[in-house]
Amino acid sequence: MGSNSEYLWYIPNDVKAGHRGDASVEGHGSLDALTAQARALEDHGWKGALIGTGWGRPDTFTVATALVARTTTFEPLIAIRPGYWKPANLASSAATLDRLSGGRVRINVVSGLDGLAAYGDVEGDQAQRYARTKEFMRLVRRLWTEEDVTFSGDHFQVTGSTVEPRLQARGDRLHPKLYFGGASEAAERVAATEADVQLFWGEPLDGVRERIERLRALGKALDRDLPPLEFGLRITTLVRDTTEEAWADAEAKVARMADGKAGSWHDHGHAVAVGQQRLLDLAARGDVLDDNLYAAPGKFGGGGAGTTWLVGSAEDVARSLRKYEALGITHFVLSDTPYMTEIKRQGDQLLPLLRS
Repeated sequence: MGSNSEYLWYIPNDVKAGHRGDASVEGHGSLDALTAQARALEDHGWKGALIGTGWGRPDTFTVATALVARTTTFEPLIAIRPGYWKPANLASSAATLDRLSGGRVRINVVSGLDGLAAYGDVEGDQAQRYARTKEFMRLVRRLWTEEDVTFSGDHFQVTGSTVEPRLQARGDRLHPKLYFGGASEAAERVAATEADVQLFWGEPLDGVRERIERLRALGKALDRDLPPLEFGLRITTLVRDTTEEAWADAEAKVARMADGKAGSWHDHGHAVAVGQQRLLDLAARGDVLDDNLYAAPGKFGGGGAGTTWLVGSAEDVARSLRKYEALGITHFVLSDTPYMTEIKRQGDQLLPLLRS
């Protein structure tokens, strides 16, 4: 695959053990356990990891900061929510951590529903939610790249704001990349003009191709004034030594999910967003799509990146990921459980194939 592609993992950041079938062990969310995962990612070829967010989880930015302090190259993709943060607060916190870490911060802006009332947030309908997100992303980027910023929008205001410390340009990287997700029309309009990277769930190739083409056209129609939008894939990758072993394990996992014995799988359960519904609808097309995209998990509680899985040997999965790259995907956020076992297995078996 191309030398420009980047490979990240996923750190669940959940107070409950057994996330998506992971081993239920005491101390699974301790700093030592999370640090062990981050260091294993460094040792086995990964760029970093997405760290999830949501009310009822440990604070994502705090976890990311702790892991950055205990690692040397690990890059956290820090999921945050407008409404939980104000733009200036997020811009300052991210600029500070970026400076302290030597430029290792990435931000994933999440607009999906959450426990808003628990932290005093109020949102209107979908259009209002994404209008607020658009303002948030535009203002954060201005605060990172300009000084003495004054902005008065429908949702956020600042006057004479200069974030300190100032972000240091690192080559063509002027600021941390802003990742974004969402498949609704409102979400895609935000991505087309404000995001650096649009993340997709694990849809079949035809669906990803369609969305990339639509987002590129939308960016032109809306006069995007940023560098070209990049694209990423967030998906479960179940890799074993042989194709047969992989499918046997995948089918056994789904059987445990069907019996309710596979732990907590669905962490996107507040409401069925457009992107999630697209994944759930795939099961009607068959249990296996394309070459090895397994849609059956979505029938039994799999949510988000756990709804569809790429299944097979390292060679099988690498072949499929290359097809996504051929469509324009350059950011890959992969995972499987047990997390630590798979960090090592896929880092040693899958990543060398992707980089060859």
